[in-house]
Amino acid sequence: MTLHVIRPAGAGPRLETVLDRALTGREIRVYQTAEELQDLRGQKLLFAVGLDETGLSFEYIKMLARLRQDQTLLEGSAAGILVDGPGELFTKSTAAELAFTVNQAGCALVGRPLVEATGTLENFRIQAQNLHTDLEGAYQAAVEDLISRLFVDFCPKKDPELLVLHASSHHTSNTMALWEKVRVQLGEGFTVTEIGLRNGTLSDCSGCPYTLCLHFGEKGGCFYGGLMQQEVYPAVRRCDGIVMLCPNYNDALSANLTACINRLTALFRQTRFYDKALFAVVVSGYSGGDILARQLIAAMNMNKSFYLPPRFALLETANDPGQAVQRPGVDQRLDAFAQTIRDTLRCVE
Repeated sequence: MTLHVIRPAGAGPRLETVLDRALTGREIRVYQTAEELQDLRGQKLLFAVGLDETGLSFEYIKMLARLRQDQTLLEGSAAGILVDGPGELFTKSTAAELAFTVNQAGCALVGRPLVEATGTLENFRIQAQNLHTDLEGAYQAAVEDLISRLFVDFCPKKDPELLVLHASSHHTSNTMALWEKVRVQLGEGFTVTEIGLRNGTLSDCSGCPYTLCLHFGEKGGCFYGGLMQQEVYPAVRRCDGIVMLCPNYNDALSANLTACINRLTALFRQTRFYDKALFAVVVSGYSGGDILARQLIAAMNMNKSFYLPPRFALLETANDPGQAVQRPGVDQRLDAFAQTIRDTLRCVE
């Protein structure tokens, strides 16, 4: 199967060298300008972006605009992302921006879709130690691993289970109101587990030493125990997909949802989540839903390895209680989001 490599013109020699080695023997097609991006539906894609000394790539920006103009351009495709920069900043923020944009254009992202190379490659220090190689060797190995994983399709098991995580009040939450509508529209064929992470039930991660976190993770727990160990960890192991219900608090995820993501690290030490899909309902009082969506992508897809289905998030703006379910066109958007869950988990009626 052809790998479509979207490599904006102007990539540096280090990126070119790594790509040439990783792509040897593969059937590829390369796109270097925004004008070349036409119908890429149903394809395997690798975005390879080289940044300049300002942390920008002007051809990449033109490509980004092209993808935002046609939000069906990548329908049914799956992608990985490689970002190489000369400095220590902007690689991950560029990747998160790109990931959100391609996802809105109908593209899925494999779990851990990002390989980022900072100027010093210091972000590969641990990987190099684990692989008994140098920083450049770890970078090369990461790119080759990403490309191989692009050709492994997401295949959930039969009779899917959804885990829904929230920290909201059922009575006043627009986010919960939207989810309740989605749950009804999902229909038969799902087991749904809802877990509330209200105040007083969850302690944040305190950054235990790696060996201590690994020790408790191998036993299926965490040093701090509590709700995460008793309810969330077992539910994460069982589920095929997670739905995060995320009200926008000051353009950031709520404290309890953030703590939950942080505490998943102990479980992540033991297993990867490539076979589990991430969904989200995000409600902003004024604006900023895309900011939370990018946070979720960075934390759960790029770091914790959850699969990101196309258009993984329902993004709404509402302030007063009950306003979200009365927005113009919301029923159609709810239908589309429920269909995304069904299609992703192979539960099509």
